[in-house]
Amino acid sequence: MSDRMRPIPFGQLMDWIIEEYQTYGSIFGVSKLVRHAEDEPRLPLFGERMEAPFGPAAGPHTQLAQNLIAAYAAGSRFFELKTVQTLDGEDLPVAKPCINAQDECYNVEWSTELRVPEAYDEYVKAWFALKLLSREWGLGSPDGFIFNMSVGYDLEGIKSPKIDAFIEGLKNAENTPVWAECRTWALEHLGRFQKLDARYVEEISPRVCTSITLSTLHGCPPQEIERIATYLLTEKGLNTFIKCNPTLLGYEYARETLDALGFDYIAFDDHHFKEDLQFEDAVPMIGRLQALADGRGLAFGVKLTNTFPVDIAAGELPGNEMYMSGRSLFPLTVSVAKMLSKAFDGKLRISYSGGADITNVEKLFAAGIWPITMATTLLKPGGYQRFTQIAERLRGCGDQPFAGVNTAKVSEYVEDAMGDPYYRKPIKPLPSRKMKKQVPLVDCFAAPCRAGCPIEQDIPAYLRLAGEGRHLDALRVITERNPLPFITGTICSHRCMDKCTRNFYEDSVHIREVKLEAAQNAYDELLKELRPAAPAKGKKVAVVGGGPAGISAAYFLARAGVPVTVFERKRQLGGIVRHVIPAFRIPTSAIEKDAALARAVGARFELGAEIGSAQELLDRGYTDVILATGAWKPGKLPLEYGGAMNVIEFLERCKSDPDGLSLGENVVVIGGGKTGDEGGPAALPPPG
Repeated sequence: MSDRMRPIPFGQLMDWIIEEYQTYGSIFGVSKLVRHAEDEPRLPLFGERMEAPFGPAAGPHTQLAQNLIAAYAAGSRFFELKTVQTLDGEDLPVAKPCINAQDECYNVEWSTELRVPEAYDEYVKAWFALKLLSREWGLGSPDGFIFNMSVGYDLEGIKSPKIDAFIEGLKNAENTPVWAECRTWALEHLGRFQKLDARYVEEISPRVCTSITLSTLHGCPPQEIERIATYLLTEKGLNTFIKCNPTLLGYEYARETLDALGFDYIAFDDHHFKEDLQFEDAVPMIGRLQALADGRGLAFGVKLTNTFPVDIAAGELPGNEMYMSGRSLFPLTVSVAKMLSKAFDGKLRISYSGGADITNVEKLFAAGIWPITMATTLLKPGGYQRFTQIAERLRGCGDQPFAGVNTAKVSEYVEDAMGDPYYRKPIKPLPSRKMKKQVPLVDCFAAPCRAGCPIEQDIPAYLRLAGEGRHLDALRVITERNPLPFITGTICSHRCMDKCTRNFYEDSVHIREVKLEAAQNAYDELLKELRPAAPAKGKKVAVVGGGPAGISAAYFLARAGVPVTVFERKRQLGGIVRHVIPAFRIPTSAIEKDAALARAVGARFELGAEIGSAQELLDRGYTDVILATGAWKPGKLPLEYGGAMNVIEFLERCKSDPDGLSLGENVVVIGGGKTGDEGGPAALPPPG
């Protein structure tokens, strides 16, 4: 797999999209498409209107046309295009890997890895494609989304012919080769569309961007920032955001905040805080730029924030310094928003990015902070599809223009972030997500959750099927390797969830619950289709013990056609699960249903059958004997004096004859695991 991005012609791009959509109903893997009615209210911004005030930030998800189209399919309507600068393409000194997003995110890249003309072509292709697809497939209004270009990092570079052509081309792409390529293809392939005609294609607006976000490097003098912003407002006539750094907070505030939230291992010193734009310089500069924009009828605001520069202390990425983003950045960025909002009495427009995700987008929008762009959340499981949740949260955001930032709400968010567990680094270290075996060349096909499962169930498959509502198919996958979906769906120790990749982002997928969901919804259907297999010759197997191991052995043998009988000395199946584990942990019905699956494929059970030896069964004509007698042997608790009741004995008696227990009034339970909980107050009979 190459680490270089290779743009594809517009025609091939459209062929890919159309064929995938017609075959699978998805667009670049995004299967849950977000649609807006063309007459829905839209938020005004820069003289344009957008159906939702969020989208991908200038970063890894806005480099190729495919990135932008996938984000749109998932609900994005504001696109901050990847930053361009004079240093580009293969000349850009970026070592790979350049992004690490195990929890908080780090990166060592900062602008497009394409040549600037290539990046320009990608943005125009995406713009034109969205104009076609939005109308054809009813995804929303063709005028319901906004592209925002991003440039850096100094005035000399921004004035260079290469960057100037980029800016002017996005202001009006009409006379560029890539626009002609897109237009010609669309006109020549009108037969592939139902809702498009030549007039519509010819009237697509070539004005891709009316706005720009300025990104400057750390240490850029305030005079240079103001000169660039002035140039963009006056010479280029663009609505302008200037990106601010979290270093505006000061070293002490940043250090104390991250330490208080458990990110004390993140290393950085104060040199960026001393060299970067200072708050006392930022406020008057922003005031002057706002007045300049107002005088020209343009919008102006700040983009909060840039990533946070920290030391590479543990070899996370190549180099000496990396840039932090994600949930650890949110408390810092929202603090900058608080400071600037108060300084301008809420009248300063804020475009927000630092640590925005599903947990806070509604709050940010409610406070008047928008548009909202995101990058780190898209690097986590689900990718662009994570935007569909955000789209639903922000659906119906209205059509009212920016009316100011609610400084009181922003102040509340700062306090809330300091107390919210979501923004606190867990004290308990996460288990390793690495597998203990050699992974395939393309390791995305090997799921850590499956490797964590002792029987290596195909967890991704049944999660997907259950998520699609195909519970019977999911249960078929489960029972291929697991004949006890009810028992394991209720009390399994779920080692799979320890390995789940989502542990490193929010919380693991609730795999065990999904297994039980599939069992509960499809049990009757599966039971009806199970049949005994044709008998295998030469084998007759006895299984001693009717607990989970014995039932499982019988299921697999019977399914393979081997005649099998389970001998259980008690009058009921289930072993420890039935006779020891309290009913509040697992109901008897769950055990019975699992046993019924084994019976359905031909397993026989003899209850109340005491077996003295394996030889006894061999003498009765069984060719093989499996001993599945369980772990009934008690552990020993050494005490200096007195005796201890074994917990297994206690729990068995408590379940079978609670009135026969005589324990006294004061009971000590030694051990605080699940078994200790089971033997605690919920299981104890009342004294007397």
